[in-house]
Amino acid sequence: MATFLPLLTEENSPLFNALDRIGPIILNAQASVPLPETPQHPYLLVDQSTPVDPQEIASWLDAGVEKVIVPLASVKELAGTIPAERLILLLDVANVSAFSDKIRESVSGVLLKTPSIDLDTISSVAKFFAGSTIFVLSSSDSLPAPSNIRELQSIGAILVLPESQLTLDATSNTQLNVADAFMAPIISDRPDGLFPTVVSSQTGHSLGLVYSSRQSITESIITGKGVYQSRKHGLWRKGATSGATQDVVQIRLDCDSDSLEFRVVQHGSGFCHLNRQSCFAEASGLPALEKTLQSRLETAPEGSYTMRLFNDAKLLQSKIREEADELCSAKTKEETAFEAADLFYFALTKCVTMGVSVADIEKSLDRKAKKITRRPGNAKPQWIQKETVPVPAPAPTKPIAVENDGPINMRTFDLSTTAPEARVQLLRRPVLKSDEMIEKVKPIVEAVRVHGDVALLELTAKFDKVHMDSTVIFPPFAPETMQIDEAVRKAIDIAYANIHKFHAAQVNDETLTVETMPGVVCSRFARPIARVGLYVPGGTAILPSTALMLGIPAQVAGCKEVVLATPPRPDGSISPEVMYVAKLVGASAILKAGGAQAVAAMAYGTKTVPKVDKIFGPGNQWVTAAKMLVQNDTDALVSIDMPAGPSEVLVIADHTAIPAFVAADLLSQAEHGVDSQVVLLAVDLTPDRLAEIEKEVDAQAHALSRVDIVRQSIAKSIIVKVSTVEEAISFSNDYAPEHLILHLENASSKVASIDNAGSVFVGPYTPESCGDYASGTNHTLPTNGYARQFSGVNTLSFQKHITSQEITADGLQGLGPVVATLADCEGLQAHANAVRIRLRENSR
Repeated sequence: MATFLPLLTEENSPLFNALDRIGPIILNAQASVPLPETPQHPYLLVDQSTPVDPQEIASWLDAGVEKVIVPLASVKELAGTIPAERLILLLDVANVSAFSDKIRESVSGVLLKTPSIDLDTISSVAKFFAGSTIFVLSSSDSLPAPSNIRELQSIGAILVLPESQLTLDATSNTQLNVADAFMAPIISDRPDGLFPTVVSSQTGHSLGLVYSSRQSITESIITGKGVYQSRKHGLWRKGATSGATQDVVQIRLDCDSDSLEFRVVQHGSGFCHLNRQSCFAEASGLPALEKTLQSRLETAPEGSYTMRLFNDAKLLQSKIREEADELCSAKTKEETAFEAADLFYFALTKCVTMGVSVADIEKSLDRKAKKITRRPGNAKPQWIQKETVPVPAPAPTKPIAVENDGPINMRTFDLSTTAPEARVQLLRRPVLKSDEMIEKVKPIVEAVRVHGDVALLELTAKFDKVHMDSTVIFPPFAPETMQIDEAVRKAIDIAYANIHKFHAAQVNDETLTVETMPGVVCSRFARPIARVGLYVPGGTAILPSTALMLGIPAQVAGCKEVVLATPPRPDGSISPEVMYVAKLVGASAILKAGGAQAVAAMAYGTKTVPKVDKIFGPGNQWVTAAKMLVQNDTDALVSIDMPAGPSEVLVIADHTAIPAFVAADLLSQAEHGVDSQVVLLAVDLTPDRLAEIEKEVDAQAHALSRVDIVRQSIAKSIIVKVSTVEEAISFSNDYAPEHLILHLENASSKVASIDNAGSVFVGPYTPESCGDYASGTNHTLPTNGYARQFSGVNTLSFQKHITSQEITADGLQGLGPVVATLADCEGLQAHANAVRIRLRENSR
């Protein structure tokens, strides 16, 4: 603890340096005194007339300020934002009033401004602010005596002395010598009045034990040199004859105020008279290594390994990286210590080369520890392959193991007894938090953006467990890669024809032309998006159907470049079904990669992967987050179809519904993945009829090969009992499902009431599966409630529309004055001038 605190209001280098050696300094925030890099982190006094800025306060603390001293109003504003241990309350004794516990808990000290040093008043304040340090600043014209410092210390308070009352000269009636102030509470228990003094390096390693006197302490404080008291020879100015001088960095008292520690920078051969660094033994560990390296920098012979490291920056850089990598790979305690020692050696070699000492490193660590604002701490892009990144589970080769083999049931709720707030919860999907997922995919996307194919290959090896030399296939595609079962080929061909027919019907090649007023013709015409990327998921299912659903509208729209991305199989190949579809839709490239890395490769392009203008396709949460991330990056200049997430279905069933059909429709979505969302709206169903549906769900689920996936998704799914069809449709419109299936009497008459859905399946013989594969509609649909504002993928998704206008001279006569008036209204004179200059020319 400091014996007193000086308050500086203007720069005074000799006094400042002396004070800095013996304890913290209070600086005025409005003074010209800079924030120095010193052993004693300064305190900062914020003037009462200065409006507090929490960000500025935080920046001061981050820059090395130990504590800020602010008035009551500022404490109230900073409480909860700035840690209590970094705040001191500035309090005028004349304005002391009751304080809340919150104020007391928000500070670690009180600077009490008082007209005189009244111990009773100070004690009273200290009692209320128990646990806080009390600093006392007297406004009295009389100079406080050293006895005042001792009295205050006896009650746990510290005197604050303004610069005007301090001097490096002898103490007078108006000024107190800084050494006298520092030594006021020091008491020696030795007959000779000397103080045991531990001398240590800047890093706290002991150099020796000596003694100090008041005279030697005073000289050390003022000169900054190591000066001690020899019990035989009197005043001992260290190094005066040997040249092994010391620069004093810091002088500290122990807890009993009867001994001291001098932290010094030792020059010459060392502190000990035996020419050793320490009187206790030769240095070891980091101090010894630092000394050796510093010596080698000056004396190492040419050709030695250490000199090679000093002279060859690339070699040293490589060794640091090599040892860091080996440390990361260490598995045991012994191996970790061994590799860490190697890394320390090369890192310290770099530091010594740059003139950086271990003390400098510790200062940097201390500064970082003082910071109150923190960065996320994510790895930089070039090191992402060395970072442990949470990744999606690899595609399972067998069903996921589940211990529980009991009934597979959905949870049931009754809307008639559900409170409004609970109804809102029923509409929510238990899916990922977008912000968290985007933070997770950022390093992956950035790695591909910066390092291109190299990162793409490394990430594919890491996440897909496939090692390849290239990730891109260009046409013509080898026939052997498209060998599929004949029945599957025929099915794909029929699906292709239906989907193509429906999407071709959506094309409107006609130009929309409207004459908005005589001589003013406006037009609108479609153009294909030139380059598109199609993401076809892999994971727990092979989806050639998605390749059809994305590739056909791109083909119909006339996109010039179609990049199809899909995760590779374990042998590095693509499923032949997807390859066959890629040929049918005219894909211009196939990217053998999945996840966020595939999205990034298409968004930014690499040497081998063509850059696209728009990315389509469903995927897991990593794919969705990556799509959302790149669409907001102006460097990518890429858009996306929609923020698609896990598959979902909502089924509305009344008394006409066939239980087996309803159960089958629910399960057809539940098998997509464990995060699939399934909802059944039961319209006035009897308990027996509802039990039939649940029995069918359990029975059919147990017959599925993907039963373990279904078990997990169904457990999170819900049955909502409603009274009427209208109530069910209202709930459905609020839910906005990806797939809506109507098992209703006169189902087709209810479609007109549907406002929000990705795709609607009408009647008992319209399973959602048909839309997924071959009816002709598109199965890439908005999920997670986005059907409120997004359409499913269609031909128009692969086009953009351009408008044009053509105005005759006569047309401008009628329209021009309107435009000029509006431009004048908005103050855009050049806009108005572009019209008027033509009107003048036309009137000649």
